[in-house]
Amino acid sequence: MTIQARNSITIEDVARVAGVSRAAVSKVIRDAYGVSDAMRERVQAAIDELGYRPRASARAMRGSSYTLGVEIPSIHNHFFPKIITGAMTALADTRYQLIIAPAGPDHDEGPQAIQVLVDRQVDGIVAISSRVPQEWLENLGRSVPLVMIGRHHASEHYDTLVGDDVMGAELAVRHLHELGHRRIVHLTLAEYGPDTMPGTPHGQRVIGYQRAMADLGLTPEIVWVEPHQEAARDGALHLLSRAGGPVGVFAAHDELALGVLEAVAELGLTPGQASVVGYDDTDVAAHPMMSLTSVNQSGTQMGAIAMRLLLGRIGGRTSAVHEVLTPKVMARRSSAPPPDAPASGRAG
Repeated sequence: MTIQARNSITIEDVARVAGVSRAAVSKVIRDAYGVSDAMRERVQAAIDELGYRPRASARAMRGSSYTLGVEIPSIHNHFFPKIITGAMTALADTRYQLIIAPAGPDHDEGPQAIQVLVDRQVDGIVAISSRVPQEWLENLGRSVPLVMIGRHHASEHYDTLVGDDVMGAELAVRHLHELGHRRIVHLTLAEYGPDTMPGTPHGQRVIGYQRAMADLGLTPEIVWVEPHQEAARDGALHLLSRAGGPVGVFAAHDELALGVLEAVAELGLTPGQASVVGYDDTDVAAHPMMSLTSVNQSGTQMGAIAMRLLLGRIGGRTSAVHEVLTPKVMARRSSAPPPDAPASGRAG
């Protein structure tokens, strides 16, 4: 994985390694007319060797492109379109346009999608990937305005925007407990994987789940699955077919929760026998046919705030800002009191 260029690498260094003039390098970078293929190859080889990227000052000299990049880990998670919708709404009265860059199935190999946006010379970037190394992001933030969504790490050269994932998990557990459930299982992504490290949203939700279970005097039980709906269905089938009593399932996000709902339906269980709570409160969760209880962390608001932070950095702010949004449970029909719940439990 190529690390973003150090501040010490200059256009003069590229010219020296390529054996050409500074003006020739500038023409290649600007994709100017009249550059031969041989010249372009020599300069590009030097750029790749040195890891050179245009500095912020060079960007200022060429003027604004009025494009902003948004990197998302996947096109399949229904939460990410809410963020994009919020971002587009926030930019409605500006000249800016968005470029969307999905990381794709190989996003664990490095921040390729973010680098693509850098190379397109967008004026700033909002990124959601949890797998990009901290040092890489700090380097990038020195030269490109950057806002990271879902990073719970402290940062110096970029802004962060997160939901309070610990609180959200605690709310989910307490919702199920108030309904009367005493066996509450957390279904989440693979243990010790990059998506469940402590600084990630799912890692924080594991912490919140364990904390709430301890506070309530309940025994934690975690089911680790691969990050897709079918794996959640299979994991839930294994769990629920052997449950022997009512279970509350808190899924790490709505896509996993939909897999749990599939298992509930296949086994012919009622919401009281197997209550399901998701996370993100995507549009499909609120659909009457699904009616999935879910933790809302304001995806559209996140997108709008991210754009506000990004425009602030483009405008010259250099101090790091870290914003946290408060989640809430949206109770629907997928969660219900167990058949033998006491009357006090049915009030939730």
